[in-house]
Amino acid sequence: MNAHAWAKTLQAGDGFRLADVDPESTPGYHGGKAEGAEDLEAGLDELTELQERLFAESRVGVARDSVLLILQAMDSAGKGGIVRHVVGGVDPQGVALTAFKAPTDEERAHDFLWRVRARLPEAGFIGVFDRSHYEDVLIGRVRSLAPADEIERRYGAINDFEAEVAASGTRIVKVMLHISRDEQKSRLMERLERPDKHWKYNPGDVDERMLWDEYMQAYQTVFERTSTDVAPWHVVPANHKWFARLAVQELLLDALQHIDPQWPAADFDVEAEKRRLAAS
Repeated sequence: MNAHAWAKTLQAGDGFRLADVDPESTPGYHGGKAEGAEDLEAGLDELTELQERLFAESRVGVARDSVLLILQAMDSAGKGGIVRHVVGGVDPQGVALTAFKAPTDEERAHDFLWRVRARLPEAGFIGVFDRSHYEDVLIGRVRSLAPADEIERRYGAINDFEAEVAASGTRIVKVMLHISRDEQKSRLMERLERPDKHWKYNPGDVDERMLWDEYMQAYQTVFERTSTDVAPWHVVPANHKWFARLAVQELLLDALQHIDPQWPAADFDVEAEKRRLAAS
């Protein structure tokens, strides 16, 4: 399956129900872990070249395009692995990573999109949001951190914001990594059992687990209200880390293939420069 077809397979379109997605499944892919690792490595070559072309075009002022990868998930779903094994395979000078935490006092003094707008990728970059403005309608809704009418307003504000971002030349790739409650429990337990992973454990993750059903409903509402033509949601089953990484790589390839960046033409006489260099 090519990247575009795979992207369509994972899209949260009309009538989508998160409850129907099996976190153990590998939709659109018929290989196993070994084949997935081989395909991830093979796809990295194309991803790297397309990213370098995108960056090169912007450095000479040819293009205004960029890509924004938004990663949302319950804790331990594998966002960090996506950043390391997929995005981490390309030239870091063309990547801008933002891991959004709880808003600061300064950020709370502005509209919830203020801090997000400030971290949008510039032309030529792949921007990555590890969590994003969607926290403001996920944990914001589940934990009642804002009034219901404000949460409702935010869905429309997000759609308007993303339409503006897309119109400016940024290709938006929104991904929810979907793991099962049992798989999350296993991954969190591993963090407790391994001293080298204690730093990754947050006692608050157990508190959030107690609200699992509420979070799943909040995600369902997000898909229904904010999966648009210019910024559709993609739900990636993530119990198998290898599959999640491969699927996100394909989504990035689809975005970059759509942009189709090209190597910029030289703005000097190449043959004359060869002669000058040879004579130097």
